[in-house]
Amino acid sequence: MPFQAYLYYLYENITAVERVCLDCGARLLGRSDKKFCSDQCRNNYNNRLNRDQNNYVRNVHAQLRRNRKILSDLYEDGHHRIHRDALFAQGYNFTFFTHLVETRDGQHWSYCFEYGFLEAEAGYLELQKSSSYLELGTEEEI
Repeated sequence: MPFQAYLYYLYENITAVERVCLDCGARLLGRSDKKFCSDQCRNNYNNRLNRDQNNYVRNVHAQLRRNRKILSDLYEDGHHRIHRDALFAQGYNFTFFTHLVETRDGQHWSYCFEYGFLEAEAGYLELQKSSSYLELGTEEEI
C-alpha cells in the first residue's frame, strides 16, 4: 500500500504542474516540450522579443530611403551641384549613407545607394548617380 500511495502522490504532483503557453497563458496539451498553443502565439512571442532590434533596423532603413529620395529628386531635376545647407533643409541626414568611395585621384564620394555627393568648395556638394552601384567591391573602389 505505501508504494501505491507513493505512485498516487507522484501522479498528483506531476499533473499539478500545468504547462501554459508562453504568450497567452493558455493550458498546453500534447508534447511535453511544447511551449506555445498556436503558431500565432509563437509569432507574437518572438516578434515581441525582437521588437527593439527590428525597430532600430526599420528606423535606419527609413532614413536611408529618405536620404536616397532627396538625392534622387535633386539629381533627376537637374541639380548636380547644391549647397550643403539646402540639402540639410530638405531633411537630408549626413550621418546615414550606404558606402564611401575613394577615386583614383583621391576624391571621397559619400553614397546613399546609387546617388552620391562629393564635398566641393564653399560648402557646395557635387551630385552624381553611379551606374555601377551593383558592381562595387573591387579593391580600388573600396
